[in-house]
Amino acid sequence: MDAVKLLWTICAVVVITAGPGLANADQQTLSPYFFVAGDEPSAEQFPLKDTKVEVTISGVIADVKVTQYYENNGAAPINGSYIFPGSTRAAVHGMKMRIGERLITAKIKEKEAARQIFEAAKKAGKSASLLAQKRPNVFSMEVANIMPGDNLTVELRYTELLIPAEGVYEFVYPTVVGPRYSNLPADTSAPDERWVANPYLREDSEPRTDFSITMAINAGMDIAKVTSPSHDTTITFDTAQRARIELADGHEFGGDRDVIVRYQLAGAAISTGLLLHQGEDENFFLLMAQPPERVTPEQIPPREYIFVVDVSGSMHGFPLNTTKKLMQRLLGGLRAEDSFNVLLFAGTANILAPASLPATTTQINRAIEFINDQDGGGGTKLLTAMRRAMALPRAEGVSRSLVIVTDGYINGERSVFEEVEKNLGHTNVFTFGIGSGVNRYLIEGMARAGRGYPFVVTEPAQAPGTAARFKEYISTPLLTDIALSSSGVELYDVEPAAIADLFAARPILVYGKWRGATSEATLTLTGATAGGSYDSTVSFGDGPSGPDNPALGYLWARSRIARISDYISGAHDDELRRRIVSLGLTYNLLTKFTSFVAVDEIVRNPDGQATDVKQPLPLPKGVSNLAVGKSIRNYSEPSLAHIAGMLLVALGFVLLRRRSKVSMR
Repeated sequence: MDAVKLLWTICAVVVITAGPGLANADQQTLSPYFFVAGDEPSAEQFPLKDTKVEVTISGVIADVKVTQYYENNGAAPINGSYIFPGSTRAAVHGMKMRIGERLITAKIKEKEAARQIFEAAKKAGKSASLLAQKRPNVFSMEVANIMPGDNLTVELRYTELLIPAEGVYEFVYPTVVGPRYSNLPADTSAPDERWVANPYLREDSEPRTDFSITMAINAGMDIAKVTSPSHDTTITFDTAQRARIELADGHEFGGDRDVIVRYQLAGAAISTGLLLHQGEDENFFLLMAQPPERVTPEQIPPREYIFVVDVSGSMHGFPLNTTKKLMQRLLGGLRAEDSFNVLLFAGTANILAPASLPATTTQINRAIEFINDQDGGGGTKLLTAMRRAMALPRAEGVSRSLVIVTDGYINGERSVFEEVEKNLGHTNVFTFGIGSGVNRYLIEGMARAGRGYPFVVTEPAQAPGTAARFKEYISTPLLTDIALSSSGVELYDVEPAAIADLFAARPILVYGKWRGATSEATLTLTGATAGGSYDSTVSFGDGPSGPDNPALGYLWARSRIARISDYISGAHDDELRRRIVSLGLTYNLLTKFTSFVAVDEIVRNPDGQATDVKQPLPLPKGVSNLAVGKSIRNYSEPSLAHIAGMLLVALGFVLLRRRSKVSMR
């Protein structure tokens, strides 16, 4: 083949290969970028001036008011947008917008309807605001037609239930969304993805907004300790049960990292508390059983652990080796009165024994040999393995726990979640995800269905510490065979339908609705402890009723929405979507499918012309400028399109030389 034919062949291959790249040469993916001052000095580029947060914690419920202050110090009208984070447990239930003396209460609408209302108001020259959820923990605020000299205030209200981990209550207020990337094209991506393309300030930039937070804790019990590992704070105790926290005088800017406040309560026994709310149409309750501050071995009932271990092909290597070490650690911590079993699964399931074995040295060594013989191979049939484990005979008064160790590479997650919930009353389910690409949807969804916490190891260095925390978390059941009964009152729409065991690191939380309460109405929680039977009765008269605790309705609805959301597995699930929309609209909650919109009906910008401004965000503390940059397609390396172009030039040069030689002849 001569040089011309060779070049033609290479060009054809490269051009065909580069075809999609050539067609999309100008297509940009969604990515963050650094803020650069605009060419129009008349436009305000930092409309958000200040964020003030007020937190009130009553018992285990945090009520949070966030006030955002926007100003337009420029000479032209602007439309501003601001991306900010939120807690995944937050029930956002209210928004108000103030312009001068006018206060507008936002309305909850289906997301697309809210967007249409906002865009129509913006086009008509009316001031408006729109609050939408982009991710479970990422929100956007858009404000339209902020006129020169305007001071616009937006107030958000949300409530959150504080669930202690290992006896420590933790309130977290997220302050900034870190840089995110997306492989989606900027011009064809869905609206909820476009927030990713957001400006950031460089790490050495001065803050362009102010931030403050104050917190008041009324625990209802004596507070043992209050700390903040994230910020310098001033902590004042008004009484043994009341504390106030605020940022210390002269503190550094606190709006570039999560605000974390932790507190512990004093108490030596299991305590039960009841909160009530009496509304116009519905009444709500929250029953909580709190473990003691310190747990002794004598308080722990007999335990049964069934280890369901993934030995499929994807677990070969680091995941399975880590699993073997984890199992040795967990089995080595069992007591003589405990029992256990091991079920290994891949395409089929292989069980150590037809019934759980006593935790003797001989049986533990047998189990370790059983696990060590595995190398990893085959598919992953988790649901079949779970059902087989759940069907094993169970003794009364024994706290049974299923410990599932997997990378989660399965289909049919919804069926797994249903299996966990169905067995919640008699089997605890704990999940431990291992692998460099764990299916977090499965691991986290199973943990939520089992009212637990997900543990994940993605690299070998994480394994020892995470395994130690996991062992501590699952080792201390205190109350099992739990049931809730009522007298003189009807309970309905109870969440969860069955109650998991009380652990030292996991309290019991039961939401629900009530009606027809008599003056003698009571709730009774029963179960089994190491010392025998347990029962605790609380009177409806002990819990504040009337209009107190309005957060209970929001928290109940938020709990149900979270559970339904776990079952949305594809791009669309119309029935589940309708249920979430109905809950959002009924209980005035921000959700994936509902948004808050507020419109001032006064036309203030008749021609509707305004400059769109995205509020630049500070980089999270400790994150370098390298976190923000161009996507790989913008790098200066030669692409296939460039190579094709150079080859065509070379081909033209060869043809020109040939023509010159022919002419010379």
